[in-house]
Amino acid sequence: MVDISVNNLTKFFVIGENLLEGLSFEIQEGECVAILGRNGCGKTTLFNILTGAMDYDDGEVYVNPNKRLGLISQIPKFPAEYTVEDVLRSAYREILNVGKKMEALELKMQDGATAEQLQEYDNLTNRFQSGGGYEMDVEVDKICNGLGISQEQRSQDFSSLSGGEKTRVNLARLLLEKTDILLLDEPTNHLDLHSVEWLEGYINSFKGTVLTISHDRYFIDRIADRVIEIVDGHAEFYSGNYSFYMDEKQARFDLQMKQYEQEQAKLKQLGYTVERMKGWGINNRTLYRRAMSIQHRMERIRKTEKPKTEKTMKASFGEKDFTGDVVFKMKNVSKAFGERTLFSDVNLTVEGGERIAILGDNGTGKTTFIRCLLGDETCEGKIQFGPTVKWGYLPQIIKFSHPERSLYDTMLYEKNCTPQMARDRLGAFLFQGEDVFKTVGTLSGGEQSRLRLCMLMDEKINLLILDEPTNHLDIASREWVEAAIEEFEGVLIFVSHDRYFIDKFAERIWHLEDEVIRDFRCGYEKYRSILEHEQANKSVAASAPKPKKEKPKGGSKETEKLIRRLEREIEKQEAYLAELEQKIEEAASDYQELSRLLSEKEVGEENLLELMTQWDEAQVQ
Repeated sequence: MVDISVNNLTKFFVIGENLLEGLSFEIQEGECVAILGRNGCGKTTLFNILTGAMDYDDGEVYVNPNKRLGLISQIPKFPAEYTVEDVLRSAYREILNVGKKMEALELKMQDGATAEQLQEYDNLTNRFQSGGGYEMDVEVDKICNGLGISQEQRSQDFSSLSGGEKTRVNLARLLLEKTDILLLDEPTNHLDLHSVEWLEGYINSFKGTVLTISHDRYFIDRIADRVIEIVDGHAEFYSGNYSFYMDEKQARFDLQMKQYEQEQAKLKQLGYTVERMKGWGINNRTLYRRAMSIQHRMERIRKTEKPKTEKTMKASFGEKDFTGDVVFKMKNVSKAFGERTLFSDVNLTVEGGERIAILGDNGTGKTTFIRCLLGDETCEGKIQFGPTVKWGYLPQIIKFSHPERSLYDTMLYEKNCTPQMARDRLGAFLFQGEDVFKTVGTLSGGEQSRLRLCMLMDEKINLLILDEPTNHLDIASREWVEAAIEEFEGVLIFVSHDRYFIDKFAERIWHLEDEVIRDFRCGYEKYRSILEHEQANKSVAASAPKPKKEKPKGGSKETEKLIRRLEREIEKQEAYLAELEQKIEEAASDYQELSRLLSEKEVGEENLLELMTQWDEAQVQ
């Protein structure tokens, strides 16, 4: 069954310049489709058209009228007095109204009920139950826990939240509404890693249809059945996730380029033949007619368009030579705001060439940690930098002291460079032509990040610190930044929720949780496997019953009975461990099953040790 159909859709904002032109695609029931494309290609406009929030100029748009559709990018306006809890509960508006009717009817029936009232109450109860009224509290708690919305935050006024927090609450509300078709516009923005992984699990188990716009390549890889890319206003289709899309896109480019080059070679050869035959045919009409025939055939040849190559930023970080081994040391560093401690007793040493990711849930203090490192925030303890260290910092929130200046003037004043140098540097970051005369204040978040990187990359640095460097950037821009960072040979320290970026660069990870920074000297995948193994150990330890330590009641007969019983239990436990060993050998190629079995073995060995200790104590008796 088709849930969404778009046929020859055209939308323009400036006459003669179509944003969407002849866009056509179909989404089947239950599909999860990622919509990709450069910033400004019309992805969000498409979503607004699908919801009816925006009109279109030509074509046909069909959304299954029997399905409920929800869009995450739109944050509805709520009354000023609404708390976060009120916003979440608004997803159950209809069911709550049924509940109020039930309460009113209960009051009426206190002194006796008529048959009609009992029938009405029975109908209301069935509606309340079928609508999930009795599971409402459990569902709200589950969604809030998954998305990291704390009990404390649920009592706050919704209007007091930041833009990112409002987006997160609205996502929770949308999921609680049980919509059949989800339109998710950058759903992973403002979510920490824990929440993103939870959302992936939710989408993968969701029975409805999902369309998502996302620049999170890891996220697309995990959830997408196929990809639709919007290029020059029309759709290109890829029947797989992001990794498939990348491989297929390159294969199509290579094939088109090969066809183009072959055609051009053939046309060039035919053109040379035509010119020669025309020359020979000056006095020979037969040769001349043959030349004209070849020329007409050349005109009829279907010409393959030369594939377009993406413009790339030609930029790299200016590097300052670093002498010595230690970049900086942190000794007993702690930071607290009032009674709330973010981290304490941090002792870390960083040496030349390291690449470190700082990970942790939102609100744990990652940005504050960086500000302490750079001296922008006071803290207890000691931080000592090497004598030749010079750092460059890209903050999460970009601010310019003079937003009224143009990009060109900003470079001239703040970087003290010549007009030609300013144009060259801006051009390297794809600010070209009239774009350089835009005012900084009118730039998008992604463009401001790109401008700040442009200014940063010119500096001679050997320590690069980035706080969410890929926020607001489309996939192409993220790849540009990654290419520049890849060539940087100094120390890299970054905060990021972009798992693709983390996996690519992190060789060491600082995990901030429960006021402690754990130091993992490994990459992202190994770090994830360690955490999963630890979680599995906790789960098994919590669920496995520990053997009860029994003491003999007294007398040699009681002791002998206890010894014999313990010996039987020890034999059973040894047999159980031997069986586990066999299963472990068989599961050698299945990492998840192997981790679970190893955790069980660890608990089993502890139980065996406890039984042996009891047996030894009984022997002494």
